Order: sequence, then structure tokens, then C-alpha cells
Amino acid sequence: MRPSPHHAHSARGLLGALLTSLVSLAALLTTASPAQADTTICQPFGTTTIQGRYVVQNNRWGTSATQCIAVTDSGFRITQADGSVPTNGAPKSYPSVYNGCHYTNCSPGTKLPAQLSTISSAPTSVSYGYVNDAAYNASYDIWLDPTPRTDGVNRTEIMIWFNKVGSIQPIGSPVGSAGVAGRDWQVWSGNNGSNDVLSFVAPSAITNWSFDVMDFARQAVSRGLAQNNWYLTSVQAGFEPWQNGAGLAVNSFSSTVNTGSSGDPGGPGGPTACKVAYATNDWQGGFTADVTITNTGSSPVRGWTLAFTLPSGQRITNGWNANLSGASGAVTASNVTHNGEVPAGGRATFGFQGTSGGAFAKPSAFSLNGSACTTA
Repeated sequence: MRPSPHHAHSARGLLGALLTSLVSLAALLTTASPAQADTTICQPFGTTTIQGRYVVQNNRWGTSATQCIAVTDSGFRITQADGSVPTNGAPKSYPSVYNGCHYTNCSPGTKLPAQLSTISSAPTSVSYGYVNDAAYNASYDIWLDPTPRTDGVNRTEIMIWFNKVGSIQPIGSPVGSAGVAGRDWQVWSGNNGSNDVLSFVAPSAITNWSFDVMDFARQAVSRGLAQNNWYLTSVQAGFEPWQNGAGLAVNSFSSTVNTGSSGDPGGPGGPTACKVAYATNDWQGGFTADVTITNTGSSPVRGWTLAFTLPSGQRITNGWNANLSGASGAVTASNVTHNGEVPAGGRATFGFQGTSGGAFAKPSAFSLNGSACTTA
């Protein structure tokens, strides 16, 4: 399997063209084969398949020390993780399980790459096992690119940090907090020299979780790090260890990509005709807003992001029925799982509470998936 010098803590191209050639040869020598329970992989880029649909990769690229993983029918466990690397640089590996394509190795029967505008939902579930005597993150990675590429470095990487142990941090710098898929996250944004990285860091460790990958993809779109005509190329669950790591495990992993018609102008994330009603209740120092989006087009909307700007002095403190990004100024609200599809003539509602100072006013304009809406 290919190394990941493009990963969150990138080696910034130090391996160069020579490594690419050597890794290509390694991939040929470690062709994926169906896994049996407790299959052990110690080859740096060795891979195998599980359940006939996912690829498990050892993916040791940042050190020459030995790393081995035991692959089960539902995931893998790191059984040997020798050596350490400085925690202020790149990790030593990214052992992981994935659906999609990674450096030309595509999982069996995958629907990826798939254009974001054709994906109605991408439900996924992962269960992690943690240790304390190591420095690592447990990261779920989502890769996006303007082209349906199956090789090389993608343009944007979304990292969901389920857990972190040790003095490590995401690429870039903190850019605020956000509620996504029903959870609160600290958000980091930056570039590792090869690709943009958008990271969502959990305030405390998450062991098991099921969610929709598209909730995070829409965050990247709303922040200008992707577009609806870009492609989802892979989703991956694993670990980035810097020090030790034996005992870390992905106990189980599942990923499904549900696609619709690419020719549907009201497809997921696509533009549509819309009307927005913004009903408020305000008092000195605070307010609530109930927002109703009406699809006035002739096609269903499958996945939506509503953008608007709060007047000066207003700040959101909590919300419901939407994932809200930005608490003041420019705000985006994206659907949650239960209200992502809006039929022609149908409605989606969400709301929030906030603080305000000075004369109260409403936002002057709204856009849904990039299209301007009329106001009720």
C-alpha cells in the first residue's frame, strides 16, 4: 500500500519521486487478498480485505521501525509499534480500514469516487479501542478532490479526531467551534504543504459512533474548502501514532454511500429555488429565531446548506434541527440526518437562540446551496 506523506501531519514531500517509485513496487508485492481472522501484516504498506468490501492497510511510512497489525473480520489491532517520532512533526503511520480508493488501491465494490452532488447520504459507524501509554490520535478521515482520482494526494482532507493522547495537535490553528452531526467540536484549519486539512476535535474521547459523512463534507463546502461538484474519494478509520501504539484497535467499521441521479438539479447539495421564513422573538439582550426553508423548485433537495449573515451585535448560543457553523457574522446551517431531504414544495425547519445588543434586526439575505432565496 502507498504511504501517506500527504496525511494530516505531512512529511511535506520529503520522500519525493524516489519513494513513490519504491512504494509502487511495494504495493505490487503486497497485493490485497481476503483476510482471515487475525491475519498479521508487518509489511510497511501491506494490505488485505475484510468482509469483501473494505481494505485494511498497515501504512507505516514515517519510520523504519517495525509495525504489525492483526486483522480480524471486523477491523484490526496494532500488535507491535516500535520506535517513536517527535510529536511536533509527522506521525509514523496511519494504520486504517477504508472504503474507497487510496493510492490506486480501491476497496471491492466501492461506489467511490462519487461526486458530492450525487450523494444523498453516507452513513458510517466505527468502534475504537484505546490505550494510554502512547501518543496518538484516533482519526476518521474523509478525502475530497475536484477530480474522481484514485491515486495520489487529494485536495482536501477532513479529519475527525475521536480521541487524542499526548502533546499532539491538528495541522493549522483553531478557527472556532461547531456543532456537526449532533456533537460539538473544536475546529482547526490549515495546510500541510500538500493539501488543505479541516479537523474536528472531540472535547472528550468517543469510543463508538454512527454518523453521516455528508454532514462533515458539507462543512468543508460551507467553509470554502470544497465544492458540491467535487468528489468523495475515500473514508478511513484508523490511528496516527507518534509514540508506541500497541493495543490500539478499530473494533468494527462500516461505510455505505447512497447515491442519486447526477442529472437531478435538486440532488444532494445542488442549487434549487427556495423561500425562507425567519420568525423571531426578541427581548433586551436576547432572541430566538425559527427558520423555515421551502423548496419552491420542481425537484427534491437531498442535503442542504443555508448561508446568511447575522446583523452586528448578535451571537448564536445554541440551536436545534441543524448543524450550525459560525456563531456571529457569516453563519451556515446544514441539515441533520432526519431533515436532509426536502421534496418539491416541502419544508425544512430549524432554529436557534442567541444574544443581541442594540436595535434588533433580521438577516437581509439567505442562500440555499449557493442559490439566493426569496424571503417570506
